[in-house]
Formats: sequence, C-alpha cells, structure tokens
Amino acid sequence: MKYVSRYLSLIVVLVTIFAYFVDNSFTSWVGNPEFFNGWINITNLLIVVMCGMGMTMKFSDFRVLVYHPKNVIFGEMAQFLIMPLAGFLLCMLFRLPPELAVGVILVGCCPGGTASNVMTFMAKGNVALSVGMTAVSTLLAPFVTPLLTALYIALYTSSVEHAVINVDAVKMFLDIVKIVIIPVFAGCLFNYFFSGFTRRIVNYLPLVSCLAICMIVGVVIDANSAKLFENGLTIVAVVVLHNIIGYAMGFLICRMFRIGMAERNAIAIEVGMQNSGMATTLAGTCFSGLALATVPGAIFSAWHNISGAVVAGIMARFSEKDENLGRIQYNG
Repeated sequence: MKYVSRYLSLIVVLVTIFAYFVDNSFTSWVGNPEFFNGWINITNLLIVVMCGMGMTMKFSDFRVLVYHPKNVIFGEMAQFLIMPLAGFLLCMLFRLPPELAVGVILVGCCPGGTASNVMTFMAKGNVALSVGMTAVSTLLAPFVTPLLTALYIALYTSSVEHAVINVDAVKMFLDIVKIVIIPVFAGCLFNYFFSGFTRRIVNYLPLVSCLAICMIVGVVIDANSAKLFENGLTIVAVVVLHNIIGYAMGFLICRMFRIGMAERNAIAIEVGMQNSGMATTLAGTCFSGLALATVPGAIFSAWHNISGAVVAGIMARFSEKDENLGRIQYNG
C-alpha cells in the first residue's frame, strides 16, 4: 500500500487525463441513480475519505494545542488569511468568470488537506504539528469557511459587472458538519474503541482514500470536459499559482517570525495543501447552478499532490543540510 501514497499524484493525473478524453467514463456510474441507487456520489465519497482520515487520528493529536498553542494558532491564522485572500486576488487579476471564481475562492477558504500530513513527513517537518493543524482547521471549517466564502464572493461580485452569486452560509455550515466533522469524529471514535482493528486496516486506508479521490476528480473532469478549457489554460495557471503562493507565503512568514525549520516546513505545506475534495463537494451542493465551480477543486486535487511531493523533497534536502551543518558546528 506504500506505493499508493508514493504514486498518488501520478494516479490522479492519469485519472484526470482518462476522464478528459473518454466521454462518460465516470458520469455513467458515479452519481447515477441506476447504479447502486446513486449511493456512489461525490458527497458519499468525501465522507469515506474524511472517515478514513479520522481513523488515522487519535484524540491525543489535539495535545499539540496544549503543548504548542503558539505554532498552531500561528499556522491557522496563516491558513485562513493567506489562501482565501490569494484566491480572491487571483480571480480579480485573471478576471475569471463567476463560475470558476466561486470554485477558486472555495478552495482557498477550505481547511488543510489530508495529504499534507504525508508530505510533511516526507519533508522532515513536524508531523504532530501538521496533524494538529489539519484537525483544528477541520473543526474550524463549519464556521470559518462559510463566512470567508460569503465575504470574498461578495467582494468579487461587487467588482464584476452583472455577477450575482448568492451564498447560503447556513447550508454550507450544515454540509460541512455532515460531510466533514461527523465522519472525522466517527473515525476518531472508531479508532479509540477499536484501535486493534484500526491498526490492522490502517495500511489499506490510503488505497480507499485514493480510489475515492480519483472518482471525485474523475466525475468532475468528465462532467465538465467540454467546458474545461473554454478559458484556455487560465484556470490551470490560477490553480497552480494559488498553490505555490500558499507554500511560499507560509514558508516566508514563518521564517520572518523565526519559527524552527521542522515547524516551518509543516506550516508551509499545511497552508499550501487545501482540502480540495471538500471544495469540490461544496461547489456541487451549495452552488449547483454553477457547473464549472467544481473544476478548480478537481484540478487542485491533481496538482497539489504533484507539487506537494516536489516541495517536500526540496524541504527534506535543506533539512538534511541544516542537520549536517549543526553536527559540524557541534563537533567543531
């Protein structure tokens, strides 16, 4: 199963290409009422991913709040300040149409992604801090994500002629609780009461999550393949820049405040890697009239796994150099 985590980015890219070129490759069965009564749909797939995430967590992961509250608070502020603002500014800069702008803003306002913990481990970052940040940002999401989404979409529509987008913050709150909070909490409870069983299946959870993520990305790309590049490669460029800005700003701000390298790596990756599956699902449930709103989240899902692996590799090398330099100075 280690190969699934290692090659997740490649698998998602291949699924994206397949879904784009093969019509009805996913829409014919994912979400189709005639296939398993429609039980295999984007919402249920994300619930599976979130429950799997919860099963890999322990309530003790929240101890980081007690022992290192400063780093967690700093990281959460960076998370919910940098990415929403960056998404909004990119939408304005590239003058994205309302459908795509909603998707980009949603991605920016979502909590950290589950893959960030793996990337932090690869980057030799503080994994406990990364897990703690993911958990805290997920718990904050029902309150923060709807408010930030409503704020930035209102700012966007006020500056774009003829753009009217209504945001139902209450519905978004309830959807996040149903799709994210309850499954994560249920997974944590299951891990607490049935830890022995969880230890036996934990190695298979990346495969389940990978399949679910691939189906989410596949059905979104398949459903929107005809409209995906109506704006050329603009939306791809926006998604890539959004992700890179998250890494860069997270890293630079941590360096400016002289936060340690392991913590710096964790926060930078956590800021840059969003829960794009959640953004895609919310775009479909809360903005069902805007078909293209799901596309930025799907592209982000494919891209941030690739960029995360690259960034983690670069960070790991610098961490090794820093460790070696420390040993030389100590021995000297």
